Amino acid sequence: MLKTVDCPYCGESFAADIDTSAGNQDYIEDCPVCCRPIEFHQEIGMNDELTTLSLRRDDD
Repeated sequence: MLKTVDCPYCGESFAADIDTSAGNQDYIEDCPVCCRPIEFHQEIGMNDELTTLSLRRDDD
């Protein structure tokens, strides 16, 4: 599932590929614009639906 998100460093929007079949998870993905590491936190509900997606800076 592609979800448009904003980088917490540079503020640019980009499409992140969210894998809802993997369940709840935390992972790091680099911003495709500024290449800085973004921490993703996702929570998946019933039927593999995305219920929460939060992004934060790796240095927070």
